[in-house]
Amino acid sequence: MKNDLERDLGLYATVTISMGAMIGSGIFVLPALGFKKAGPAVIVAYVLAGLVVLPAALSKAEMATAMPESGGTYIYIDRAMGPLAGTVAGIGAWFSLVFKSSFALVGLGAYLLLLVPLSGGLVKAVALGLAALIVVLNIVGTEQSGTAQSIIVTAVVVALAAYVLNAGVAVDTARFQGFADKGTGGVVTAAAFVFVSYAGVTKIASVAEEIEDPDRNLPLGILISMGVMMLLYTLVVAAVVGLNDAKTLTSTGPGAGDSPSLTPMADGAGQLLGGVGVAVISVVAILALTSMANAGVLASSRFPLAMSRDSLAPGGLARVSERFQTPRNAILVTGGLLLALIAFVPVVELAKLASAFQILVFSIVNIALIVFRTSGVESYQPSFRSPGYPFVQIVGVVGGFALLTQMGTLPILGAAGIIVGGVAWYLLYGRSRTDREGALGVILARRRDEEPVTSD
Repeated sequence: MKNDLERDLGLYATVTISMGAMIGSGIFVLPALGFKKAGPAVIVAYVLAGLVVLPAALSKAEMATAMPESGGTYIYIDRAMGPLAGTVAGIGAWFSLVFKSSFALVGLGAYLLLLVPLSGGLVKAVALGLAALIVVLNIVGTEQSGTAQSIIVTAVVVALAAYVLNAGVAVDTARFQGFADKGTGGVVTAAAFVFVSYAGVTKIASVAEEIEDPDRNLPLGILISMGVMMLLYTLVVAAVVGLNDAKTLTSTGPGAGDSPSLTPMADGAGQLLGGVGVAVISVVAILALTSMANAGVLASSRFPLAMSRDSLAPGGLARVSERFQTPRNAILVTGGLLLALIAFVPVVELAKLASAFQILVFSIVNIALIVFRTSGVESYQPSFRSPGYPFVQIVGVVGGFALLTQMGTLPILGAAGIIVGGVAWYLLYGRSRTDREGALGVILARRRDEEPVTSD
C-alpha cells in the first residue's frame, strides 16, 4: 500500500492552518485568566509569550525545510537527539495537541450557552458531534480540511478586525489605570498561562509532507502567521481590557465569586452592541474553536504516523488510505482519544497540565537546532536558516524554562508524567525495533575520537 501523502496545501492554506491552531481558547477564553494574574498588563504578557515562542518558530522553520516530512516536532527532536528523546517528544506533543483540541471543543460550550439554553449533557453532545465531524473531515482529505480551515479562519480574522475597530470608539481608558500594579511577576506568570495561545504556530510543520513547495511555503507560513497573530492578540486583548470592567473579567466565571470569565470576548461585545454583539461573537467563537480543534487533529495525527514509520509505534498507523490519501488509522486513533477526553475527562485541567509540556518541547526544539548546526551532518541542508543563531535559540531555551517555573507544581508534575510515559513506551516497545542515533550521537562520537590516548 502506498504510504506517501499528497502535497496539496498552498501558502494560504499553510498560513490559515497555522493561525487556526492559534485562534481559539487563547483569544476567546484565556484573556480573563491572564487579566486576573497581570491586570491590564496582560497585554504585555501576550507579547512576552509571543517573543518566547518566536525562537522555536524560527528553529522549526529552518528544520522543516531540511526535513519536510510529517511529524514536525517528533522528527526534529528524534533526528537531533535520538529515538528516546524523539519518542518522548512525539507522544507528549501528540497528547498535548489532542488535549488542546478537546479543550477547544469543550470550551465552546460556554459560548454556545450564550446562544441557546442547553443542559450540560447537550453541550457535551454537541462537542462530541463536532469532534466526530472533524475526524471524518480529516479522513476524507487534507485538501478539503485545509479548504475548510481557510474559509473559517478568514471569516474569524475579519470578525476580530471588526471587533477591534468598533472597540476603538467605546474603550474606556480609565480601565488601563494601574497598568503594572501586579508587577513583573504577574506579567511573567500570565505569559506562562497564555503561552499555549501561540503553541499552534509551528504545528503546520507536522503536515510538512503535504505542503506544496515546502522550502518557500513552510518558513513563510510559520513567520506570517506568527506576525499576524502577535498583532491580532495584542489589539484584541487591549480591546477586551478596555471594554470590560475588572470585576466582569475576574469574577463572572462558572464558579462565580472568584472565577474569571470564560467568555471575555462576548462580555466586551455586549458593551459594544448589546445582545446582538454577544450573539455574533459567540458564533465567531464557536467557529474559531472548531477551527482550532480541526487544526489540532490534522497536526497531531501526523505524530503517530511518523513514529510508526520509524518503528516506534505499530506499523498500521503508517498506512495511507488509497481512496483519500490520508493517514486514516492515525487519524482514527487520534480521534478516538479526542472523543474519550471530551466524554470522560475534565479536559480544562488536562489542558493546563499539557501546556507545561508544550513550553518544555519548545525549549528542546531550540536545543535540537543547535545540535544539528554543531554536528555538521551532511544530510542537514535547510533552505532557510534562522537569523541570530545561536543567540536567538539560547534566549528561547532560557525564556521557556523561566516560564515553566511559573506554571506551578501540578502542571510541572504533569509534564514529568508525560516524560516518564514516553520513556516507558520506548523501553518496552521502541528500543528493540530501532538502532538509530541522532545528530547528537555524531557529536559525541567525534569528541570521543578527539580525546587524546594516554599510555600507562
